[in-house]
Amino acid sequence: GQFPLCLLGVGFQTFGNKEKLKSSPLQHLFEVYVQINKAAEDENTKKLAKDFFRKLEERDEQTLSIWKQFRDLSIEEYIQIYKRLGVHFDEYSGESFYQEKAQEVLKMLEDKGLLQKTIKGTGIVDLSEKKDLSTVSTVMRSDGTSLYITRDLAAAIDRMNKHSCDSMIYVTDKSQSNHFQHLFQILKLMGYDWAERCQHVSFGLVQGMKTRRGEVIFLEDVLNEVRSRMLQNMTSTKTTKEINDPVETAEKVGLAALIIQDFRGLLSSDYQFSWDRALQSRGDTGVFLQYTHARLHSLEQIHGNAELADVNVACLQEPDAISVLQHLLRYDEVLYRSSQDLQPKHIVSYLLTLSHLVAVAHRTLPVKGSAPEVSQARLCLFHAARSVLANGMKLLGITPVNQM
Repeated sequence: GQFPLCLLGVGFQTFGNKEKLKSSPLQHLFEVYVQINKAAEDENTKKLAKDFFRKLEERDEQTLSIWKQFRDLSIEEYIQIYKRLGVHFDEYSGESFYQEKAQEVLKMLEDKGLLQKTIKGTGIVDLSEKKDLSTVSTVMRSDGTSLYITRDLAAAIDRMNKHSCDSMIYVTDKSQSNHFQHLFQILKLMGYDWAERCQHVSFGLVQGMKTRRGEVIFLEDVLNEVRSRMLQNMTSTKTTKEINDPVETAEKVGLAALIIQDFRGLLSSDYQFSWDRALQSRGDTGVFLQYTHARLHSLEQIHGNAELADVNVACLQEPDAISVLQHLLRYDEVLYRSSQDLQPKHIVSYLLTLSHLVAVAHRTLPVKGSAPEVSQARLCLFHAARSVLANGMKLLGITPVNQM
């Protein structure tokens, strides 16, 4: 939003350090933000932040260049962190780009008779059913400048014009759900029928997560910590064979642990984070999924791949084989559910169950030492399970490992 940014601008002018900004932008800006926040209630600071905002709106060169520098350096760092998560964005454009277009939106609202002025001089849109102002959204300050929601309206209209999206999904924390309900309602009132295709996917808070740096958690620290804990676990396990790249493997397994812990429940529920629970190798964790995948992979390494053409499925009569088969059949229905409500938890619980069923089948249905026809059929079953497991993991942003 704008106010924190303006505070930050003022803070940087007071406490900033150009070298630190270059070397670790997010952390330095955060330190500056903490310092200036202590003075946030101070009238003088408030005034300075307002001035900073006004200069931004007026496109003042020096103020814009400070803002641009904050933004560019932060994005560079985001790109690096997202890369570790296997996430890539084609475009970085926030609502702050839409300062000028927000003014056009206010004009459109006025032309459509949707903009009302209050006694204080602010501009509002009436969102109530009965048009009795019981629910309103403020879209303009008394000095005529735009608000977060006005810029978001401009952004939505512009993005839709540019990309003609099939759907527009906003992923933010749940404290903003009101904001997005209002946003979509105003777009509908403005006559944009594509507002129906806009969705807000909200997420909750992670509680009880602490790293060495203290209360506020930087994702990068969490990623480093989960990798080093994983490496430690791997080296302390005697069965760990020579792994080609232990650090890379620890990174992928650790990431799986974080993602599964995060996606197990509804995205919007808060949850207690626990390092020990996330990193257990048995139980419903990402580590267990990776372990299952690695085991299935080594089974194929030892026995080779079953040729589907010459498999006699009549050899798969055991209840444990049938359980795996039946579960595999449900995969498409689970994908469909997740695509409908945009909740990954359906896929997570599906993959965890699959891994448990596979573990049992792996125990009771040996490939080695069975009749050739039987071991071919079992190998084929395990191959199918691994393929679905890998597929589902990749959908959740997890890279399956072949050894651990």
